[in-house]
Amino acid sequence: MVLKTNCTFRKACLLLLLVIPFLSFSQNLGKYGNVSGNFQSDVQYYLDDSKLGINDSCLDGKNIRLNGYLNVMYNIDKFTAGLRFESYLPPLLGYDNQYQGTGVPYWFATYAGEKLEVTAGNFYEQFGYGMSLRTYQEWNLAYDNSLRGIRVKFTPVNGIMIKGVYGVQRYYWVPFENNNRGIVKGTDLEFNFNELFTALNSWKTRIILGGSAVSNYLPGKTMDIVYDQRLLELKLPRNVATFSGRLGLTCGKFSFATEYAYKVNDPNATNNFIYKNGQGLFTSLSFSQKGLGISLEAKRIDNMSFKSDRLVTNNMVSINYLPTMSKEHAHSLIAMYPYATQPNGEFGFHGEINYTIPKNTKLGGKYGTTINLDFSRINSIKKEPVNDTTKLDQPGTLGYKSSFFSMGDDLYFQDINVEIIKKFSKRLKVIAGYFNIIYDKDKIEGHLNEYGDIKSHIGLVDLIWTVNEKHALRFELQGLFTEQDRGSWLAGLLEYTISPHWFFSVSDQYNYGNKDGARQLHYYLVSMGYAHKAGRISMSYGRQREGIVCVGGVCRYVPASSGLSLSITTSF
Repeated sequence: MVLKTNCTFRKACLLLLLVIPFLSFSQNLGKYGNVSGNFQSDVQYYLDDSKLGINDSCLDGKNIRLNGYLNVMYNIDKFTAGLRFESYLPPLLGYDNQYQGTGVPYWFATYAGEKLEVTAGNFYEQFGYGMSLRTYQEWNLAYDNSLRGIRVKFTPVNGIMIKGVYGVQRYYWVPFENNNRGIVKGTDLEFNFNELFTALNSWKTRIILGGSAVSNYLPGKTMDIVYDQRLLELKLPRNVATFSGRLGLTCGKFSFATEYAYKVNDPNATNNFIYKNGQGLFTSLSFSQKGLGISLEAKRIDNMSFKSDRLVTNNMVSINYLPTMSKEHAHSLIAMYPYATQPNGEFGFHGEINYTIPKNTKLGGKYGTTINLDFSRINSIKKEPVNDTTKLDQPGTLGYKSSFFSMGDDLYFQDINVEIIKKFSKRLKVIAGYFNIIYDKDKIEGHLNEYGDIKSHIGLVDLIWTVNEKHALRFELQGLFTEQDRGSWLAGLLEYTISPHWFFSVSDQYNYGNKDGARQLHYYLVSMGYAHKAGRISMSYGRQREGIVCVGGVCRYVPASSGLSLSITTSF
């Protein structure tokens, strides 16, 4: 349900979303159950900025924008019900305008018994590692692919879990009608052998085996597309299914996990309407003991885009999840070039070693020293024509052939980095790092041979000085050096914290290496915030640089902006 809002109603909702956090409190109703929830509101007042090319016409006269939500849940005994109220008045820049409106897109009711759990309404679910099904919400990405329908979880005996789902996915505020989206159906079966067999309860080796089957049903139809100045009539399948199997092993200090997924032919806008079957494999091996952690990962993805609407090419209505192989960085310049998973084909590796030099040694010092080495590399997969007359990825054909273990020659992304974390005293902690990143901007961001590879060297120094039990000062300095894209950057941050309530910070990102002198800009930001128990309010004023924000290989574009922002979060 979505409400079309006029100006007066928008103002009323804005006031309500600002006041709610100060009125919210948990209600324990005793024998009548309890009420809980959480709230977040992000408001931004955008200012004209001629140097960024921002003016009133760019904003369509909507200088004040808001994203807000309120989750409310009621629980009594084995019954839980809840809903989420959302408001975009209009959405912040960088969020799709199709979100504009106010309503309740998410509601549910759940009965959870000892062996049986049933949910009606909206729900989030994941089968295994997500390569056949994963629905979830990521607020910072404006991502929500929840299912609305019914979910059943059944545990006939300890160690066996059976899941079943049936529903349709959220697509902004668009109602499900006239088969505009597919019906998603799926089942998952998992065996935990150590719980299933009492003789294995005491084993140090833990074994989990599982498998999934998921289908997307759309009524069969034909579609006309133009290719190479010809009109092609494509027959589209009614059911598109994925099948996956997984294994998890833990033995002492070692852990192993793998999942393989197979998807039947699914011509869609992402793969250029080819009829090739898809495959995906994810494997992870790790070792962990006191002072040392090692992890190795490998992944191959081949034509694995799986959406309940075959014409959608953005993040929405994705049924499955394709994990990324690269490390997610928190510091601003290091995170400037994040990797987005390529569903049409990628072959990647990731390795990480985390070692702590013991305390009271020559290199470790009094408090020990932690060294983190990380490497990730993601290439294309090798594609060959299906025959002498068919072009690669030609719509209406099998598209291409690809040997499963063949890696392509095109490098999409590479990240080699080292971080050293050392505590010099009870009050001084230092993080220093070097990062070498290669980023194929055209492929990852969908440009047409405009940028090529971005090769960057990044340095980081992050100092935290604990003045006393309540006061702390943090200083951060970064430098990104490259000849490509927008050239080199310098960034600095100074943050002062008064525990447990206040923080103040000032930061600047300076694009001093931009070849366009008019674009050699400072992206300054002044912030402050106050936290109390589960509530937090923060304000900031300054500029936001243009870029890409990614979480787990799923990304969204953030445009440049300038102005004042306010954020309020709380739980109750």
